[in-house]
Amino acid sequence: MDWSRRNRRPPPPDWPSQRARMVRRDLAGRDIDDRRVLDAMGAVRREAFVPADKRALAYADHALPIGHRATISQPYIVALTLQLARPKPGDRLLEVGTGCGYAAAVASHVVARVYTMEIVEALATSAQTRLAEMGYRNVLVRNGDGSHGWPEMAPFNVILAAAAPREVPEALLAQLAPGGRAVLPVGGWRQRLWVFSKGRDGVITRRKAAAVTFVPMTGAASALPGAD
Repeated sequence: MDWSRRNRRPPPPDWPSQRARMVRRDLAGRDIDDRRVLDAMGAVRREAFVPADKRALAYADHALPIGHRATISQPYIVALTLQLARPKPGDRLLEVGTGCGYAAAVASHVVARVYTMEIVEALATSAQTRLAEMGYRNVLVRNGDGSHGWPEMAPFNVILAAAAPREVPEALLAQLAPGGRAVLPVGGWRQRLWVFSKGRDGVITRRKAAAVTFVPMTGAASALPGAD
């Protein structure tokens, strides 16, 4: 028996290759064609946001648990949501549901400023620390009920949510800037991604996008009525 081979440690994961394959196969290989979104997805080290015991699955195209009944979203859904929002470099973006901070990190590559809210204090604290340590200086994390938005920082050109209310909180649409877009999952056990666009006259239109599955939005949003 070759004891030296038996005791040899396996090589460390080739994260850049896995990330490039994810972008090529799971994003560009489907319907993600926004070059800025693809570049952002390729720039963020998803493995740094995944719990250690799930790290081997960092570039699998599905959500993963991160504790506190929360998940890190599927890469394709992160990319699709951003693509539907059509962000511009100078935009201000509000995210409801920071989680581990992964989607905020991706968004930070395509807008000027990201304001992200997380209702679970432990998640907000760890995300803030992680993002700061990784050098994301244009992301501001706040612990609070994101269904109320962030009034003192409004208006926002883009609003995204990583959790699904049964009905859209009016506060979020009120904080959307004229010309802005909100991409939000809505529903109970049957959910749909909706794109809300606010015209220059303040009138909001909406259209359906993909069928999705997100964790429920908690806080005040959990008390809103809604039909599946």
